[in-house]
Amino acid sequence: MTVERYLRLIAGVFILASVLLGHYVNPLWYAFTAFIGLNLFQSGFTNWCPMMAILEKLGVKRF
Repeated sequence: MTVERYLRLIAGVFILASVLLGHYVNPLWYAFTAFIGLNLFQSGFTNWCPMMAILEKLGVKRF
């Protein structure tokens, strides 16, 4: 798989997990959901995402 595909999978899992944790454990987990959303928003403008850099350092192919 490519970096982009891993990124989508990781973001989706993090968002679903944080929404469930916010609902069932503590509403402060919604802040993590907002952080992920803001990170994805800024990466749309800057074309840079910290998770992509981490995945590339782990050896995941860009394309």
